Amino acid sequence: MQESAKQKATIPFWRDERILNILGQVVFIIGLLFIGSLIYQNMKAGLARQGISLSLNFLKGISGFDIAETLLPYSRTSSYWRAFQIGLLNTLSVSIVGVIASTVFGVILGVARLSTSFLINRLAAFYLELIRNLSLLVFLIFWYLGVFLKLPRVKEAVIWPGSIFLTNRGVGIPWGLPTDSYQTFRLILIVGLILAVGVFFLFQSYSKRTGRAPLTTLWTLLTFVIVGVVGWFILPEKPLTFDAPVIEGLNMTGGKVLSPEFMALTSGLVLYTSAFIGEVVRSGILSVSKGQVEASRALGLNGFQTLRLIVFPQALRVIIPPLTSQYLNLIKNSSLAIAVGYPDLFYISNAIQNQSGRAVEMFSLVMITYLMFSLITSVFMNWYNRRIKLVER
Repeated sequence: MQESAKQKATIPFWRDERILNILGQVVFIIGLLFIGSLIYQNMKAGLARQGISLSLNFLKGISGFDIAETLLPYSRTSSYWRAFQIGLLNTLSVSIVGVIASTVFGVILGVARLSTSFLINRLAAFYLELIRNLSLLVFLIFWYLGVFLKLPRVKEAVIWPGSIFLTNRGVGIPWGLPTDSYQTFRLILIVGLILAVGVFFLFQSYSKRTGRAPLTTLWTLLTFVIVGVVGWFILPEKPLTFDAPVIEGLNMTGGKVLSPEFMALTSGLVLYTSAFIGEVVRSGILSVSKGQVEASRALGLNGFQTLRLIVFPQALRVIIPPLTSQYLNLIKNSSLAIAVGYPDLFYISNAIQNQSGRAVEMFSLVMITYLMFSLITSVFMNWYNRRIKLVER
């Protein structure tokens, strides 16, 4: 042992593998920074020859164009920065709704694909194979032109229960208009959210101490809902007044009108991504051995209890990593909104670039924004994956 230690101590640094590994990484980083510097200087020189300097001050300029759908106040006299914020919020709305809806539909498809019912199994298999072999861009264009723009005109609108209007100018749904007590109600909801998080961790602690698996998610949601319902009724004035859409002439007024572009993009992304999530869920369920299912049945658990308590907790360890990739794909695929005319982040950034001529700055902002979306999603999903992974002793 002493001789081997002496040999290591006498090895010259240019032959020491540990030092060589560190030096290799340092040289690689220096080379990468050098190449990046060359690219930046070349770009800066090219822009200087055109009389352009890199700056984000142009975002204070007047946009001069209209945006069809906005979640914030906006007009043609608003700044480029406000237009960029509009696109950011529109992309977030599509991504959040798409991730939630595609997860729910994908889980249903994955379970249906393993159903013992021949009809359900075959229908799910047909849907999965059909959608997964289509081009997303072609599917979105078909979904927009062949479905939503082919809905009846406003005067011939299809009316569903609950005052839901289906027209080629959009889908009208009832919506809530805030009243004077809405701000107080929002504070009550925040308190309910805090209590719900506390209930979640309380049940998690209880489950670890007792080994039992209570319906943690259900009780968490119930806590939030109960606080919200109580707050709704104790306020002297209802925080929201529901406004139903009505047809006036050639347009719909009142309620909330979801444009054909938003509906085509969101529903198209959900239908497409859910097919891939369905296969991920199916593979995760199949990774759980049949012996686990047979043992749960022997203990007297029914099919739903077996799926919730035995199969899904183990399948999640296989499902989460590829599911994260599907979420990232959905968020990035939302940039295809330009194909159906929905004003998302990429669509509006392209308009800003055409108006201002600042292509480098705008597309750098777009790339950084999508990178942040992806990193935040990855961090959350990796955190959840670490929580549910098996811990070996």
